[in-house]
Amino acid sequence: MTEASSVSTSASVESGEKANRRSGSWFEAMASAWGEALNRQADKVIDRTNNLSESGDQPSDIALLSAETFRFQYLSNASHTSLVSTGTALDTLARKQ
Repeated sequence: MTEASSVSTSASVESGEKANRRSGSWFEAMASAWGEALNRQADKVIDRTNNLSESGDQPSDIALLSAETFRFQYLSNASHTSLVSTGTALDTLARKQ
C-alpha cells in the first residue's frame, strides 16, 4: 500500500477513533492523518540520511535517499493541495449559508 492510499485509510480509521476520544471535526482528522503520514516519511528520509553518513557516498544510497526525499515532497504537496482545496470548499459552503 502506498503512503497516499494509506492516508485515506488512516484518516477514516483514525477519525472514528479520535471522534470517540474528543470532539474534533473530520477536517482535523484528515489534517492529522496527513501529518502522521508526513512524519513517517520524514523518518524514512532521516534513516536514509543516517545510512548515507555511515556507509559513505555510495551511489545506490544516494539514489535511495533521493527517492525517499522525492516521495516526501510528493506527500507534502498532496497534503497541502488536499487541505487547501477542502478548506476552500468549506469556506465557500459557509458563505452560502
